[in-house]
Amino acid sequence: MKTKTILSLILTGVLALGVACEKKEEAATGDQAEAVEAEGEAKEGEEAAEKAEEADEGAAAKEGEEADKAEGEETATATVGEPAPDFELKDASGKTHKLSDYKGKIVVLEWTNPGCPYVVRHKEEEKTMTKTHEAVGGAEEVVWLAVDTTNTVTAESAKKSKEEWGFDMPVLLDADGKVGKMYDAKTTPHMYVVDKEGVLRYRGAIDDDPRGKKKVEERTNYVTQAVQALKEGKDVPKSETKPYGCSVKYGS
Repeated sequence: MKTKTILSLILTGVLALGVACEKKEEAATGDQAEAVEAEGEAKEGEEAAEKAEEADEGAAAKEGEEADKAEGEETATATVGEPAPDFELKDASGKTHKLSDYKGKIVVLEWTNPGCPYVVRHKEEEKTMTKTHEAVGGAEEVVWLAVDTTNTVTAESAKKSKEEWGFDMPVLLDADGKVGKMYDAKTTPHMYVVDKEGVLRYRGAIDDDPRGKKKVEERTNYVTQAVQALKEGKDVPKSETKPYGCSVKYGS
């Protein structure tokens, strides 16, 4: 009887141990399943985050490309041998001038600043600009446009300088500097010659005497030279030179 009781107790213990093991295994399996599920969810989250990041990077890259393109279009500079960038500016009297409206004529663009000693020398002391203007011909063949990109220029100040120097070419107001930057105008004066088809054929200095040491008649006047060549249907002898003068006073 005692032996049966002992065996019964042992059997009960074994059964209880088996049940406990099964529960432990079930718990372990459940934990493992939860871990796998959690790992899967984490992986899905990482993949979603990566895709979102890639999408953001793609959008940012596209925005950057569009911004670069827009900036490039806005700051595109004039290049000799290519169409001169079109622009539209008002002169000191309020009249609007659009470069493309002058197709069919040779156009001389002169970047100017009445406060610059180099401009004063060429306009007032030596009359280089006036002589060049006269040499290239009248308005029937050649249009001469002065452009003032000085950030403080006003219609009143431009009118005053015109009256003081007695020249009749329009002075276009470019106080925000957009056209100056478009043409990469660096100095005053800085000269440009556009042919009848609207192609830029010359850019640079007015002549080969930055210091004003030569007599006017002894200098090589690049503007006169370029205009004369275009009138005769020839290539411009020197299409680009280094400009000299005061730096253009851009606002920013």
